[in-house]
Amino acid sequence: MKASAFVYPWDVVGDPGAAGWIAGLGVRQVTLASAYHSTRALTPRHPRHRIVTAAHAAVLYPVDDSRWQGRALRPYPAGEWAPGDAYGEAAAALADAGLDVHTWVVLAHNSRLGAEHPSTSVVNAYGDRYAWAPCIAQADTREYLVGLAVEAAVRPGAGGTELESLGWYGLAHLHAHDKTGGVGLGDAGQYLMSLCFCPSCRDGYGGQGLDADELASAVRTALEPLWQGAPDDGGWAGVGKLLGDRQAAATRAWRDETARTLQEEAVAAVRAAAPDGFQVLLHADPVSYHCGANAGVDPAHILSVADGVVVPCTGGAGLLTPFAEDGGDAAVLAANLTVVSGMGGSPGTLRADAARARELGATELRLYHAGLASDEDLSAVREALSRL
Repeated sequence: MKASAFVYPWDVVGDPGAAGWIAGLGVRQVTLASAYHSTRALTPRHPRHRIVTAAHAAVLYPVDDSRWQGRALRPYPAGEWAPGDAYGEAAAALADAGLDVHTWVVLAHNSRLGAEHPSTSVVNAYGDRYAWAPCIAQADTREYLVGLAVEAAVRPGAGGTELESLGWYGLAHLHAHDKTGGVGLGDAGQYLMSLCFCPSCRDGYGGQGLDADELASAVRTALEPLWQGAPDDGGWAGVGKLLGDRQAAATRAWRDETARTLQEEAVAAVRAAAPDGFQVLLHADPVSYHCGANAGVDPAHILSVADGVVVPCTGGAGLLTPFAEDGGDAAVLAANLTVVSGMGGSPGTLRADAARARELGATELRLYHAGLASDEDLSAVREALSRL
C-alpha cells in the first residue's frame, strides 16, 4: 500500500540529512508544499532552527511574473522562511533520495489576500468578513485560484499534485489564537455561519429564487436559538429545520454548483499544463455542504473529474465509504492519517488504522506530517510501514 508523507520545503532545505531520513521511513512519495497558508511550525531535527514562522500565505517558488501581469490578484512570494526556489531545492534533494515528489497546493485559504483585497472575502449574514476565506463565487477570485492551481501544481519534476481547499471556506478555521468555540454551533450552525453574502453570492441566491436580504435575515433568525444555547440537531436536516427546507435547498444548490464548476475548471487547467500521466487529487469531504481544507464534494462527481481524493481518516476512516461506493477501480482513495502525537495523531496504531482504511476502500496512505513529528513518532511510523 503506497504511502506518502507530507513535507514542507523548510524541513529539507538546509538539512543535508532530511531527504535520507524521510526516505528511510518507508514511504515511496512525498507531498511537498508548493503553495501554503500562514503557519508556525516545529522543525524538531533541523540543524539550523526549531521554529519556522510563515507570516502569510505564499508560494514557495519564484512567481512567474508573466503569468500574473496586469492582474490585481496574484500569489505572494514567501519571505525568509522559504526564500528563492525553496520548493525546487527541496524537491531535488528528495528526488535524489529516490522519492517521488508531488506538489501540495493550498488554494482558497489566504488571510493576506483578504486583508489586502477585502472585497474578495466571504461575508456572513451579519456583515462580518472572513479574511481567511476567499469567496469562490467571484470571477476574479476564481481566475486567481485556477491560475495558482496550475502554477503551483505543475512544478518541474513533479509527478502529480494534491489540491487542498479547492472549494468553500467558512467560519471553521484554526485562526491565530482562535476563540470561536464558546458556543456549540454544530454542523448546521457552521453552515449558516459560512453562507456568503458578497455581491456575487447575493446574485447567486437571486438566481435560485431567493431575496438575499430576506435570506440574510432568515439566517440571523435561525441562528438565534444557537446563540442562546439550544442544541444543534446537526446534519443537513438540522439546516432545514433552522432555515426552512426551501431556503436551505436553494442555498446549497448555489454553493454546490459554484464549487463543482471551480473544481472542474481548476483540474482541467492543471491537466492541460501538465505532462502525460500527471496525477491530480483533491483533499475532500464527501458531504458537499461542508467547508474547509477538505472541500465538500459530491463523491461521484469529483471522481469523474479528478484522479482521486485525499480523505481525512484520523479517528476513523468512515468518510472513505461514499468515495469507495462511487469511485470505481481506477480512483485513488488516499487515507490521510495524522502521525504526530501532539496534534491528535496515533502513530502507534498506524498499522491497524491503515488496515481498517484499506478494508473501507483506501488504495494509498497519506501521513501528516513527517516534518512535524517527534523522533518517537517517526520510529512508530517506520515500524508500521515496514510491516504493511
